[in-house]
Amino acid sequence: MTTAASLKKIHKYFRRYAHLSSIFRLLSSNKGGEQDIRRSKVTITRRWLINNLGTIFVALSGLLLVFCIFVNVYYTNSARQYITSRINMISVMLSQYYADNTLTFSSEVRSMVENWSDREKTELMTVNSSGEVSLTSSGFLPGKEFLAQDYYDAVESKSSGIFMGKLSDGQKIIAVSVVTPDTSGECSVIRLVSSMDRIDDHIRSYILAAAAICIAIFALVFFSGMYFIKSIVIPVRQIGATARRYARGDFSVRIPVTSDDELGELCDIVNRMADDLSQSEAMKNEFISGVSHELRTPLTAIKGWAETIGSMPSDHETVAKGMRVISSETERLSQMVEELLDFSRMQNGKFTLNKANMDILAELGDAVLIYTEKARAEGIELVYTEPDDLPVVYGDRNRLRQVFINVIDNALKYTDKGGLVTVQASCTDGASIEIEVSDTGCGISPEDLPKIKTKFFRANHIKRGSGIGLAVADEIITMHGGTLEVFSELGMGTTVVIALPVKDQ
Repeated sequence: MTTAASLKKIHKYFRRYAHLSSIFRLLSSNKGGEQDIRRSKVTITRRWLINNLGTIFVALSGLLLVFCIFVNVYYTNSARQYITSRINMISVMLSQYYADNTLTFSSEVRSMVENWSDREKTELMTVNSSGEVSLTSSGFLPGKEFLAQDYYDAVESKSSGIFMGKLSDGQKIIAVSVVTPDTSGECSVIRLVSSMDRIDDHIRSYILAAAAICIAIFALVFFSGMYFIKSIVIPVRQIGATARRYARGDFSVRIPVTSDDELGELCDIVNRMADDLSQSEAMKNEFISGVSHELRTPLTAIKGWAETIGSMPSDHETVAKGMRVISSETERLSQMVEELLDFSRMQNGKFTLNKANMDILAELGDAVLIYTEKARAEGIELVYTEPDDLPVVYGDRNRLRQVFINVIDNALKYTDKGGLVTVQASCTDGASIEIEVSDTGCGISPEDLPKIKTKFFRANHIKRGSGIGLAVADEIITMHGGTLEVFSELGMGTTVVIALPVKDQ
């Protein structure tokens, strides 16, 4: 390969690195975290006051109004019925007196009025034919202004009349008048009058008592509701304030859990979410730092050898050596970029497979062959146990070879000089093929093992790597309908077992 052709190839690779900017922007952005979402809001307390408390207030007000109407109607009708029944009784007695002896009728009426037994509640009076009060049970003779519509209705109809209302002096009464048989004498009309003040007092006392009960119920509901709302609103506000800090990237604060109900469970969930976000943020930052370092190292080598070649174009041995280094480092960069692009496609849901019938042994053998020289150079024994034959697998050969390369590369990366890496494949049950890659390296701690396939996670921060290789490999195997399992013991080594389904015959 000529120098110009190699440099052209390098330029093509560098153009592909421009795609990395979109990945780093995706990882570094904090959309929604730099600014609070501000919008008009209706608080829970206000909504409760308007809806629940307003409904209760309207209901209690309606009940109180109905009760007031009922009490007023009940006592008014009772008073009307009572005074009507009394005047009817008096009318019957007067008719009997008049029928027995007309001459003594006036004296009988006078005796009845003067000896009226119900004078504490009502007043009995007689009115002469001239419209003047001639006799009262109290002895007080009021003027014509004390006469009301009941008297005039009785005289006009020559029967009876009833009145309920206020007089000209403002006194509220109920009165019933009946025309007597002696229409032209001193007792032409007999009238029974009762003050409504006592009845109004009774009505007022019952209404006040009912109003006091409604106010007590409303106050009880209000204070108990406010206490309940307070027990909800305060934790919710704390959760909201904490969530806003999380949105700004501050994961240091935690919500105190003060109850064992749903709110306490929500606080636990938010705290666990903060732990996960904090860990993800740390892994993301570490990933960016690691990838930047991984990219910088080969770029530095490429830049250095390019300058060396440019300054010594006539030294063919140096030019050949430099081009080998540039080609090697460029290929390394290309693999890294492909890995990052695959991760970006997975995140965006655009990762696809080109499946076909394939020989899994051919791809596994190529992956082992790629790392055979590297293992020998690093003093690591790489043993590949190849079976005679394996069933056909329906899959993407390039993606599966990428998985094998990633797993073998990890095994060599975490194995020290003098260690052993073994690769073997088998088909035991006829339904799936198992590829097992084992090493005698540093191993993985029990607390890190469940997170080993998580994106950005790196159990060993000393070794190079981006932290997404195993996550991409696991996703590829899952899309093939298989599984990728990792077994490890700290200080004893790690075993990766890949299971792929066999194509149905």
